[in-house]
Amino acid sequence: MRKNKKKQGDQKPSYNESDTLPEFIEVLGKSEDFIQFELDGTTRCTVSYLKTMSDSKILNRSVLTTLNSHDLHSLKEIKETIPVENVLITDDLKVIQTKVMFGYIMIQVKSSVDKVLLVPAVSLESRDVGIPEVEFSVVGPKEAFVETINTNINLIRKRLPLPQLTVKELQVGKMTSTRTAVIYIDGVADKDNVDTVTQRLQDIEYDQLVDSSFITQMIADNSNSPFPQLLDTERPDRVVSNLAEGKIAILVDGSPHALTCPTTVVEFFGASDDYYLTWHLASVFRLIRLFAVIFSVLSTPLYVAVLTYHFEMIPPELMATIVSSRSDIPFPPILEVIILELTIELLREAGARLPTKIGQTIGIVGGIVIGTAAVDAGLTSNVLLIIVALSALASFTTPVYQIGNTIRLIRFPFLMGAQLWGLVGVSMCMVFYIGHLIKLQSIGRPFFEPLYPLRFKDLKDAFIRLPFPKQVERPVLMRSEDPIRMNKDRVKAKRDIDE
Repeated sequence: MRKNKKKQGDQKPSYNESDTLPEFIEVLGKSEDFIQFELDGTTRCTVSYLKTMSDSKILNRSVLTTLNSHDLHSLKEIKETIPVENVLITDDLKVIQTKVMFGYIMIQVKSSVDKVLLVPAVSLESRDVGIPEVEFSVVGPKEAFVETINTNINLIRKRLPLPQLTVKELQVGKMTSTRTAVIYIDGVADKDNVDTVTQRLQDIEYDQLVDSSFITQMIADNSNSPFPQLLDTERPDRVVSNLAEGKIAILVDGSPHALTCPTTVVEFFGASDDYYLTWHLASVFRLIRLFAVIFSVLSTPLYVAVLTYHFEMIPPELMATIVSSRSDIPFPPILEVIILELTIELLREAGARLPTKIGQTIGIVGGIVIGTAAVDAGLTSNVLLIIVALSALASFTTPVYQIGNTIRLIRFPFLMGAQLWGLVGVSMCMVFYIGHLIKLQSIGRPFFEPLYPLRFKDLKDAFIRLPFPKQVERPVLMRSEDPIRMNKDRVKAKRDIDE
């Protein structure tokens, strides 16, 4: 029988920080991209760095040139002579490990065993700023976030040149130590919201963080909900608009998307185009999107419920068409719907995973060929084929990708309810999801606002978008320290230049 068995978590993980500086260098020495050499010229020192993370131009032009051309004997003299900003002298092993792993050059001298000089030489390899691919808009800015967090912060700061724009950086992930930035406008954002977001990020104990979608799942109020509780966007202009309302943005190094919170369910149906068009057009388009979402969720469940339990609701003229289209169908309505719905989902996944040009061909040609063949083979009716096609088309009107996935998922519980209890089952599912939305929160704020709790002031930019002069105050949900957005009296006074 074994004794003194260590409990899980007692043993130090192999990826944790080293105990001493020589041990840290020894671990790095196992990697072939770790370079360490000694300079025996005028300055006797040891230079160590990761060649895959450090910029060779800074090393050759600034570091090695300075060390070879000057007679320097201490780290302080090297720091004062080397022409690089933010050079750091430290003996903190945690700081040394973090900086070296991110591309800093480490310099040691024999006279100072414990302290090292860290020279910033981070190699910034990233793609150029491009156009949005997920949230494309016809009008408005055409810039999208990239994978470099410094570039993303620059895209936000150039649109908000405010000294009150505050950026708090955190290291999240025990293995990855990913740079994560919490961005808000001091004096506008509610401090409780800022503290809540910061605390939840600090409490993350996961070993890796490679994308902002990890944070969405980890700090959400209800991780079991199919509804996203943080808004994911790739548009800097949308982030700036949310920051101006008093919201908080989260950026993750390596992710081309930003998160904003707190958010509401209505916000997921608003597009950036809504604010670049006149309020009449924006309101109509937003209502069309809401109607399309409702149609996408309820169309096929209502088809199953009516044909299975409530066929007397169908007008006689339409009943004749449906009967003739289903005369050779051997399956009940529920199985007929599931076959078509799964076919649509297979086409979506195939189109999303294949290269762009091939994916478009598969989506269009595959849908036409499979749909026509299914009707000719007697597996489904042409009436249902039209309904499912319109339902799939309506689901694509959502401007935010995450809520589109949610709509794809919640259709199936409605189908099961329609098959079991007809319209009663559809009503039960509707009540369940509405109750779930009422209970749901986003960073401690009501997710179903402004419908529950009912706030008439926030309805001005919910289902319809009123003109900007009507949106004098920031949303009540934000609890902003500065709720006034514009001077109402100055807006009303529209004077001609000769007055």
